[in-house]
Amino acid sequence: MRQILAALALSLPLALAGPPAAAEQMQDFGDHVVHFNAVTTDFLSPEVAKAYGIRRSRTRGLLTVSVMRRLVAGATKPVPARVEARAVNLAGQLKRIRMREIREEGAIYYVGEFPLAGSETLDFEIEVRPQGVEHPYKVRFRQRFYVP
Repeated sequence: MRQILAALALSLPLALAGPPAAAEQMQDFGDHVVHFNAVTTDFLSPEVAKAYGIRRSRTRGLLTVSVMRRLVAGATKPVPARVEARAVNLAGQLKRIRMREIREEGAIYYVGEFPLAGSETLDFEIEVRPQGVEHPYKVRFRQRFYVP
């Protein structure tokens, strides 16, 4: 999964035609920080996509979420969480995103694929409930996908 994030980090300036803030998306919930990102799957290398069973396509999106717990002295640690996600386009069509957990080299990530109907804007809603937290954290963001 570190390969996926590395691929995303390297491709984000090209993948996102939105504001620079889109490259580093995170939300702080005090004890936890939720990092999230969405790109088209064709920005993954064929090797990375194959390794994680992700279909590369301009018309497929990939949502990536990670949850970090704050420790002393500003350090963070990845923690398991229940992650549910969905997206709604501007026409009101719902896209449920089935998230799956990937653990690799001490990291925990949640990824989910979703279809894209050409160029479209999606409003994402993500609910994250780290282990030991009673109520889920809610993350919302809007992203425009450009599909040639």
